[in-house]
Amino acid sequence: MGDIDNVSSRPDRPADDSDHVTAAFHALLEGATAPRPPAPPDCPFCDLPQDRYATSYSGHWILLEPRVLVPAHTVPPRRRWVITSTGTAMNLWDAEPLPGARCRIPHRIACPALRVEDHWPWITALRHHNDVRAHRLFDLPDEGLPDAG
Repeated sequence: MGDIDNVSSRPDRPADDSDHVTAAFHALLEGATAPRPPAPPDCPFCDLPQDRYATSYSGHWILLEPRVLVPAHTVPPRRRWVITSTGTAMNLWDAEPLPGARCRIPHRIACPALRVEDHWPWITALRHHNDVRAHRLFDLPDEGLPDAG
């Protein structure tokens, strides 16, 4: 009835690598820049361990703040992440959260080593908490330690 050999998978887009480039751009825009496994899921800026999840962008991972699950309505749009039933992290973008919905937040907005993106009282407190954790873990005192010799 019709010619099925000449049908592209996306008739509105050319059959080139533009979908891959667009996906990579969106992954970067959303902060899906975590180190891939088998590298440890540590933030490359502050070295704190994070929760790493695969995203819907093939080959892109996101670092989410560990053990932080907050009411979604308290998080600005495009910073709300949920974990799907398949274990993939999905950014809710501008979707209005349902009453009682909870979400995860990307580590980059609470990273003590990065420039502050936005100011919310609880994110500022979390960023300060992470700064204290990072100093406690990585800034050990030199005095009083035995020489390694």
